[in-house]
Amino acid sequence: MPLHHLASCPIIHGDIFTFSSARATYFSPSDDSGAGGMHRACIRSVMSWRKGPPRHDCVFVKRDPFVPGMRGVRVARVLLFFRFSHLGITYPCAFVNWFQTLGDSPCPVTGMWMVKPEIRRRKRAVSVILLSSIVRGAHLIGVHGADFLPRDFDPSYSLDAFTAYYVNKFSDHHVHEMIF
Repeated sequence: MPLHHLASCPIIHGDIFTFSSARATYFSPSDDSGAGGMHRACIRSVMSWRKGPPRHDCVFVKRDPFVPGMRGVRVARVLLFFRFSHLGITYPCAFVNWFQTLGDSPCPVTGMWMVKPEIRRRKRAVSVILLSSIVRGAHLIGVHGADFLPRDFDPSYSLDAFTAYYVNKFSDHHVHEMIF
């Protein structure tokens, strides 16, 4: 995914619309339910989930469609869904934080890949991506080591609290099949 300097981007004249969710449609060949293995999942990015704290779901983003598993995708956290039109074409997009893979294989103890927030210039790396590059939702589990979490720890801040995460291959069989 090439990075573009802001100066090279077109100036948008018109409205930019934000929305709180998007649907990922994906194929799971071993699952007979649905229309030939096709599935849909809702991915959310909202400032308040059920009158509570924010919810910003994680996703798998296509890196290379010809490379299988985790080597062919990246993990990102959706901060905002939006769309705009330019020269008569509508662009549905997501503003995301990136995670980078730790190592070149899954953890030998858990069998799960590990990621950490990608940092650029001492800040979490962000970019705008097209919605069509999102494969499906991802579930991350914080790596907290030997220490206990504080009793008052709010799980809604998990994606900001840890320095590394397991990519949960057990979240459902589709993830296990498609990503691992």
